[in-house]
Amino acid sequence: MQNLYGNPHSGSPSSQLSSQRVEDVRLRALRYFRADPDEFDLVFVANATAGIKLVMEGFRELQGKYWYGYHQDSHTSLVGVRESAFEHRCFGSDEEVEMWLEAQPMSISNSPNQQAGLFAYPAQSNLNGRRLPLAWPGQLRSSQYPSNDKIYSLLDAAAFVSTSPLDFSDASQAPDFTVLSFYKMFGFPDLGALIVRKDSSWPLIHRKYFGGGTVEMVTCMNESWHMRKQNNLHEQLEDGTLPFHSIIALDSAFSVHEKLFGSLERISSHTSFLADKLYKDLSSLRHANGRSVCRIHKDPRSFYGDSLAQGPIVALNLQSSKGEWISNAEVEKLATIKNIQVRTGGLCNPGGVASFLELTPWEMKRNFSAGQRCGSENDLIGGKPTGIIRLSLGAASNVHDIEAFYQFVREFFVDNCCTSKRKTRDSETDPSFYVESLSVYPIKSCGPWRVPSSMAWDIRPQGLAWDREWCLVHQGTRAALSQKRIPQMALIRPHLDFEQGVLRVRYTGRLPLTVPNEITVPLSADQGQPQDPSAQHTNMCYSSRICGDSVSAYTYNDRKIAAFFTAVLSTPCTLARLPPGPSSTTRHSKLHIQHLTSRHQTRPPSSQQTIPGAFPTPPPSPPADPPPILLSNESPILTISRSSLTHLNELIAQNNSNNSDPTPSKPIPAS
Repeated sequence: MQNLYGNPHSGSPSSQLSSQRVEDVRLRALRYFRADPDEFDLVFVANATAGIKLVMEGFRELQGKYWYGYHQDSHTSLVGVRESAFEHRCFGSDEEVEMWLEAQPMSISNSPNQQAGLFAYPAQSNLNGRRLPLAWPGQLRSSQYPSNDKIYSLLDAAAFVSTSPLDFSDASQAPDFTVLSFYKMFGFPDLGALIVRKDSSWPLIHRKYFGGGTVEMVTCMNESWHMRKQNNLHEQLEDGTLPFHSIIALDSAFSVHEKLFGSLERISSHTSFLADKLYKDLSSLRHANGRSVCRIHKDPRSFYGDSLAQGPIVALNLQSSKGEWISNAEVEKLATIKNIQVRTGGLCNPGGVASFLELTPWEMKRNFSAGQRCGSENDLIGGKPTGIIRLSLGAASNVHDIEAFYQFVREFFVDNCCTSKRKTRDSETDPSFYVESLSVYPIKSCGPWRVPSSMAWDIRPQGLAWDREWCLVHQGTRAALSQKRIPQMALIRPHLDFEQGVLRVRYTGRLPLTVPNEITVPLSADQGQPQDPSAQHTNMCYSSRICGDSVSAYTYNDRKIAAFFTAVLSTPCTLARLPPGPSSTTRHSKLHIQHLTSRHQTRPPSSQQTIPGAFPTPPPSPPADPPPILLSNESPILTISRSSLTHLNELIAQNNSNNSDPTPSKPIPAS
């Protein structure tokens, strides 16, 4: 029974084996960061955020109130601690922190009941990779003023340690609390750690909660009493049963990582070289008119190639030859097609995004009102992007990865010709335009159905008839599925069969022999209404999330329908419908809402001035209601002219002639 592991909170041989392996891995992890076990303790947690929350719980339950300070470059996990503090301060720059550290003595609060303070910052910005000074905890501790002894330091090292060594050999200069995630270092297991200086453990032992093996004894009936474990700090903080299988796997992760990549010093040198090359390559990209393609968000104090000041991350936004911002969502979709993985959005770094994109608080609140949400594709509002593209490099990255992204940007986003030389065609001045072809998408994010040229087609207030009335929703979350996350949805081809009164849905990819390649769904409107609850295939109304909006869609409970789509997409899902009509949930295009908002309010109310003695400004006319939509993302109709398609193919041909890429882009077909 040498490989049988049991709950560590027991005396059986299997349990004792687990306990021994856990303590061996704990010691190995401390030594990995050159942390003396006599000076430091390591607490296993789910991730870095869980470690931050554990520190917050200790400070929150001190008898007195506590002050909290954090750096602008902090991850939201550090920012969120402020909600439990009596007072908090966001340091907007390194200079602010330096001035605060040099103040003699430092003032953190005017409250006489202030018992302690906590200063937190990241070792490396998770947004653009800038590395912040690791000397701050030592500076804070070396102050000769008694009032400063109450301020503790919390270092978020999650992004830093994935490609750089962290040395705690000098305990006097180390942070009081350090959090990190092993999955960001090794990929597996999903595990984090909180490293604590034992001399600084006082705030944590005041945590009131206990659970699992953190106590020696508990009474419940006539008296409420308990006694915590006293041998080690980690025994008091690791609530419940440890994920001992993951901790044992961590031991293998250390060994395999070292065998594959060597030391963190070697990884740091390797990734620093790659980041410098990526930065220089992207900085060199220009449109034909000389405009830069990439706006790279680099701190002026950091330099690529210097691993002490800059980590292997490049943060950027793309601009067209006219200086217009390119949607990050579109970049991510095209990158996915090229098998390139990037991250876009706010990156859980609100201070960094606001600083680099020059977003004021009122603008961010306006963006929220306009529909921006975490993960949404509404990423250009008020003429500014709402998020950033992040390129992260690691131990397994190589020069080929750099070249692949460089060529990707050149192919899709570099304008190699001057648009002013475009010739005018007779068809552009001819007023007799007509619709050459028309396609609708009955199921959101699935393939199109081309309307026969001889068939008349209705245009309804919500858009084209039968366009995006259906969608696929996850059976657990009820959220709508999208082709962005499940590309094989493009192989689902709906067909409107009006003679039979059904929607035929066919899958053009490979399926097991036991799964039919086609199903039918009735087109009749009453199929979207609730029926007898006792019926086997009742369609019930559920609240679903569509592009950030909550809508009441009728979900098909037919097991055959759910089984078909679940087998096709390998995701538990079923079909839902939002038919047009008075009973439908009303959604509106956010693009039109944005246009109306920006037209009537271009600056915050506080900045609007009036001239004394002038006539009062007439009230603005009420904006028109934005157009309703069903399940489309924004505007329900997209028109493409033949001349635009022809011109686009000309540009592709010209780019191919100017591009040395051996795999040129293919022209776009006319239909």
